[in-house]
Amino acid sequence: MKRNYKVLSLLLLLAFGSCSFTTKKFSNPDKDKLLVQIITFVLEQGHFDPIAMNDEFSSELFSDYIEVLDPVKRYFYESDYRDFEKYKYFLDNQLKATEITFFNVVHERMLKRIEEAKKIYKEVLSEPFDYTIDEVFDTNNDNREFVRSRKEMKERWRKQLKFSTLSNYDDIIEQEKDAKEKDPSYVMKTEAQIEKEAREATLSSIDIYFNDNIDDLQREDWFAIYVNTIVEEFDPHTYYLAPRGKEDFDQRMSGKLEGIGARLQKRMDYIKIVELISGGPAWRSGKLEVEDVILKVKQEDEEFPVNIVGMRINDAIKYIKGPKGTKVTLTIKKVDGTIKDIVITRDVVELVETFAKSSIVNKGDKKFGVINLPAFYVDFKDYKNVNAAKDVKKEIERLKSEGMEGLVLDLRNNGGGSLPAVVDMAGLFIKEGPIVQVRSTGEAKEVLKDMDKSIAWDGPLVILVNEISASASEIMAAAMQDYKRAIIIGSKQTYGKGTVQNVINLNNMLRNNMSGDLGALALTTQKYYRINGGSVQLEGVKSDVKVPGRFSFIDVGEKDKDNPLPWDEIDAAEYTPWEYYFDYNETVRKSKERMVNNEQLKLIEENAKWVKSKIDETVFSLNYKTYKAKLDLNEEESKKFDAISKYQTNLTFQSHGYEKSLFENDTTDLREKRERWHKILSQDVYIEEALNVLEDLKISYPIKKVASTVRK
Repeated sequence: MKRNYKVLSLLLLLAFGSCSFTTKKFSNPDKDKLLVQIITFVLEQGHFDPIAMNDEFSSELFSDYIEVLDPVKRYFYESDYRDFEKYKYFLDNQLKATEITFFNVVHERMLKRIEEAKKIYKEVLSEPFDYTIDEVFDTNNDNREFVRSRKEMKERWRKQLKFSTLSNYDDIIEQEKDAKEKDPSYVMKTEAQIEKEAREATLSSIDIYFNDNIDDLQREDWFAIYVNTIVEEFDPHTYYLAPRGKEDFDQRMSGKLEGIGARLQKRMDYIKIVELISGGPAWRSGKLEVEDVILKVKQEDEEFPVNIVGMRINDAIKYIKGPKGTKVTLTIKKVDGTIKDIVITRDVVELVETFAKSSIVNKGDKKFGVINLPAFYVDFKDYKNVNAAKDVKKEIERLKSEGMEGLVLDLRNNGGGSLPAVVDMAGLFIKEGPIVQVRSTGEAKEVLKDMDKSIAWDGPLVILVNEISASASEIMAAAMQDYKRAIIIGSKQTYGKGTVQNVINLNNMLRNNMSGDLGALALTTQKYYRINGGSVQLEGVKSDVKVPGRFSFIDVGEKDKDNPLPWDEIDAAEYTPWEYYFDYNETVRKSKERMVNNEQLKLIEENAKWVKSKIDETVFSLNYKTYKAKLDLNEEESKKFDAISKYQTNLTFQSHGYEKSLFENDTTDLREKRERWHKILSQDVYIEEALNVLEDLKISYPIKKVASTVRK
């Protein structure tokens, strides 16, 4: 199944550079064919592990493209598929000849079927739904076949629209009950009125979807989908940025995000939250979480929400974004299956909110520090002044001035970032030596080293990770693990992204471009390796102390994507493990013992298993009583896990002196943001255990050992 996971932020890229290509002249008056010519050339010449464009490639591309266009199978008929199928093993030949016949045929048929679909959904929604009938709807698209007739197509739309309307129906019923409870004299709407209103809400939503999104797509937008499907066959992190998408990316890189302060991905038909910007509106609400699914979006001046399920992510973002001060209501499906309406007031989110921040905490007679790093950020135009390593060093110095005796570096949910920044940051904790190895196809490996002999922090160090910690985060954790410099606490393994991308402006491939903006290509050009020679690709970094988390049983890693590059290994670099002794094995043993007996972690693991069971449920009743009973059951079952959010340690966190001095003349709500963060830390069982480990390390830490160089 084609999982169209989309990396929306190039913070996940490890390198921003240029690739060298053999000289070639490109000239084709047809812009689409010119783009195909350049794209295929760049993939073959520049990709780290280019795949052969043969019949196997052609077959995969064929299947994936049809699925990307029509994942729900609500447009194409079986006869359409048979018509398309004659191209199944010839797409490689077409691409080599810069032919786009397949795209043209499918595109023309798609436009025709869209017009037919408009008539069908209006017909369906013109008639009442009967919610007393016992029938079901399966959300698993793999269980569907293409229909053979218009009658079957109308039935498919009927079930899907009935399922979509069911949540509207339930919402209105609950609203009516609430109104009656508040005012006993209130005359509740009849079932017929409620059914009609719910259906009209669905009609309004789908009208907007077609009128404002589908109809707004130009041919170049459709062609960009085809191109992106081509490049994604090479690996999940190679993707095409069409001119419109490139503009959006340039805006994101400008330093400000206006909206709710969340990064989104499209997974199958659903828009999921993959990151909350620290300090942003979504983060401040305390009601949204990573992996929440956004089902509907309602503006403050609109009566009905817009259903964004199945919508292209760029189109969905148009509804979610908005001017500062305006309110948007998001209908959210939580990971546990419950559905909630959450109101967010939009704001301008400065990317400075994603920068490193730190806190002091007293534990008994010892004082420790916590540094949270959401990303390995960098300003390549001003690297000396704006980069994560520099900021972390500053925070270390501020924590040391407060008497810090041990440090927790929190890299959970950190999706990566700049390669130079992670090399510099790792150097803050060792004297000097290799940090990571990078290899390009056909070239000798490059060992990136810390050359600065100074050490910012030589005391006990714990690094927190989870399944979302990726890329540069994995480099940092792996290096500290290989040096025996830190104890890694977290998930069974990190994300497992061991590849490096470059962003290539395709317009630079032309000497005289008369065809207009061709966009850009994020291209996988290298793989990186640990200094011990192993790759983190697919396998990630395995924690020294493994603890359950909310993602423990959910498919979120590189290994769960389509077309990932394989794991491999190279020769180890020459490096000297950390020269100060601490009882590593005993410290890990004690931590594991505490974790096994921790009731909070047991509950978190039970919740993770329960959530996975809900995700695996794909068949839903269209009988309202049965549907409602299931919702109520989920709601009741989820209450068991309310204790997770109510957990409280006996630890108190506070800002260091430098930050406190900023509070006096602060105009950015810094004090409020830090107090909110400190409260979250005080309820964090993983932070609590990290501090326990620091305490154990502190007891055994000051002994110097004889250094030995590791070679392979």
